[in-house]
Amino acid sequence: MISTQHDRTAFIGGSDVASILGVSPWKSPFQLYQEKIGAFCEEITREKQRLFDRGHRWEPVVVEMLVDELLDRGHDVQIIDRNARYQDPEFPFLACELDLELLIDGEEHNAEIKTVSPFAAKAWGEQDTDEIPLYYAAQVMHGLMVKPRKRAIVAALIGVDDLRLHQIERDEETIAAIRAKEVEFWRRVQERDAPEPTTADDVKWLYARDGGIVMEADEELVWLCEEIRQGKDIAKQCDARIETLSTRLKCAMGHASTLIYQGQRLATWKSNKDSRTMDWKAAFSDLCIAANVGELCGQMIERHTTTRPGARPLLIK
Repeated sequence: MISTQHDRTAFIGGSDVASILGVSPWKSPFQLYQEKIGAFCEEITREKQRLFDRGHRWEPVVVEMLVDELLDRGHDVQIIDRNARYQDPEFPFLACELDLELLIDGEEHNAEIKTVSPFAAKAWGEQDTDEIPLYYAAQVMHGLMVKPRKRAIVAALIGVDDLRLHQIERDEETIAAIRAKEVEFWRRVQERDAPEPTTADDVKWLYARDGGIVMEADEELVWLCEEIRQGKDIAKQCDARIETLSTRLKCAMGHASTLIYQGQRLATWKSNKDSRTMDWKAAFSDLCIAANVGELCGQMIERHTTTRPGARPLLIK
């Protein structure tokens, strides 16, 4: 077991595995590499922080629901530990933090707790299957690698009342492949050998500003430019056709909100609720003027104004 004081740049944890394997919807191998060498620090937005806080608040509730469900099924259940951290004995830079460890009918299990939005429910399989999102499966298998056990339970609370239990069996071949990928990734970190950028965000971070250089293209770059131009032309044609067909459909529906065929819903065209927005900067300026502190208002606005880097669009001539 490792100390509760930990620096995420000093090891590979369970939440890093999906990125290393290239199956994370949130972070590429390149971005994770930059984080590990300290060159990039992910901004925690209010929305992200809200999701983190929600998960932490619900975790004790889901643990209780999980234990109750297992007891209701007739199992003998004991909690071994919560939020314990472990290191791989062969490669200490491989670590994991387990949400929960259970003794079920005398057998030790790793357990992970997930809170899931109802909008993401389709990514999760039915009760008692091993069908969970690939990026979470990678995390679970990593945990079974670092803290070796035969199986793990993933308790996913979808919404507020749909608790689904998924059992993941240890797979030695998968674990060997994950270990090899992680060891290779850590070699890159230690030797400052960056993975190739693979996403638009990678390129944006790496080449945020141009250097004012005129570059002579080779045949491959000429081909790339032509392919992009043709792709954009095709996309415009598709967008135009979709717009034309959508207009015809809307005209046919008129004031109808839902279109059905033989009892099956084909399309909806519903009015959204009216939205209201507040121009806080203008409102604050008016308030300062009314209070006769206009100059102070300008200073405060300037103090709290953040300059964001300009975009660098790729234009094909």
